[in-house]
Amino acid sequence: MGPNHSARESRKRSPWGVLALVMLTGIAMMRNGVDVPLGPPQPAAAAALDSVPDPAADAATAPDSAPIVRPLPYAPMSRVRIPMLKVDAPVVDVGLDPDGWIAAPPPRDPNLAGWYQNGIAPGQRGTAVVVGHVDNRSGPAVFFGLGSLEKGAHIEVERFDGRTAVFEIYGVEVYSKNDFPAARVYGDSGHPELRVITCGGGYSKRNGYDGNVVVFARLVRTY
Repeated sequence: MGPNHSARESRKRSPWGVLALVMLTGIAMMRNGVDVPLGPPQPAAAAALDSVPDPAADAATAPDSAPIVRPLPYAPMSRVRIPMLKVDAPVVDVGLDPDGWIAAPPPRDPNLAGWYQNGIAPGQRGTAVVVGHVDNRSGPAVFFGLGSLEKGAHIEVERFDGRTAVFEIYGVEVYSKNDFPAARVYGDSGHPELRVITCGGGYSKRNGYDGNVVVFARLVRTY
């Protein structure tokens, strides 16, 4: 599905609580992995989120020193850049497939990401979600290096209103698909946040990847 220029304002505050578990199931569709000898990089301990007393708490785990940035109004996203990984990829809108799972972007294009268009737009107050493949049958794909990202690295999101939202990473985690902390990943922290998700963990030809790498980032600048 291509970018929807006629997206309505009513989409901007879709409740993640209703969709979180459905979306979690859909991410499991991204299992087109190939046997890369070393596999994609896994998150380092230094990039892990700071521990919180309640693992089911919302995503408000970023440092208190994070700058306060005025949220942007709703606008679909068009492109995502991760300078540390040299990622510069167009973005297509994705929704839910007929089975109620989130639809991953087409796997044949390795340099393509998907934004969950029925949720929050990047830069709005709330948690926007971007997904992409770690690999396809030809080799590494757009988010192959996601697990190597470090705290403090930036993610830049271009929007169709001409604005760019810059997010700073404050955590990188890998979670089992069978024990995915949906509330922590998708929860509303009260700030504009971004989650970038791909497959990770162990891999087998029969079952694909058994986990998801999740990058946690908070808005620090717009222009």
